[in-house]
Amino acid sequence: MTILLSSYVLAQANSVNTASALQSVGLREYIDTFDGYSFKYPKNWIQVRGANADIFFRDPFILDENLSLELSSPSSSNYKSIEDLGPPEVAGKNVLKQYLTEFMSTRLGVRRESSILSTSSRVADDGKMYYQVEVNIKSYANNNELAVMPQDRVARLEWDRHYLSVLGVENNQLYVLRLQVPEKVFVEEEIDLRQILDSFRVNKVIA
Repeated sequence: MTILLSSYVLAQANSVNTASALQSVGLREYIDTFDGYSFKYPKNWIQVRGANADIFFRDPFILDENLSLELSSPSSSNYKSIEDLGPPEVAGKNVLKQYLTEFMSTRLGVRRESSILSTSSRVADDGKMYYQVEVNIKSYANNNELAVMPQDRVARLEWDRHYLSVLGVENNQLYVLRLQVPEKVFVEEEIDLRQILDSFRVNKVIA
């Protein structure tokens, strides 16, 4: 009984230490004065070079969990305010359409299911309005697309992801902060992820 109790206490202590380690990661602020934006991101995330974004960070252990910032070209855009995108509902449809275009697959038997979970607007402490869009996308693939009989082509879930985007306008440009996270991980990290979304700011660039 003493041995079992000691093992239980040790296991509980290890569990607490692991939880504390996760909670102590904290957030670090990234500021880009040249392009005019800032946001917070988890301290243990790493920056990835060469990604198709102005800046890209990802979790070193959960590769499907990442954050990126994209902005429109100053020479080809002339946004005056976030309302140029229409209401949040319209912006949400365009955001989802963009995601589905990026994830388009030429593989046989691949099917995507998507839904807009929420769209909203908020005025931050900088006085600017931001749009927030949340979508879910699931990817299914047949395990044997070349099978003759339909019952042998069984669709399986490849991935199930939660996408969160915050949109802002400044310097005649559209800024989009994008978070990607597996749906099951989102449930565990929702509070931290929403802190990241709320931290996003666009700033006037002084030429």
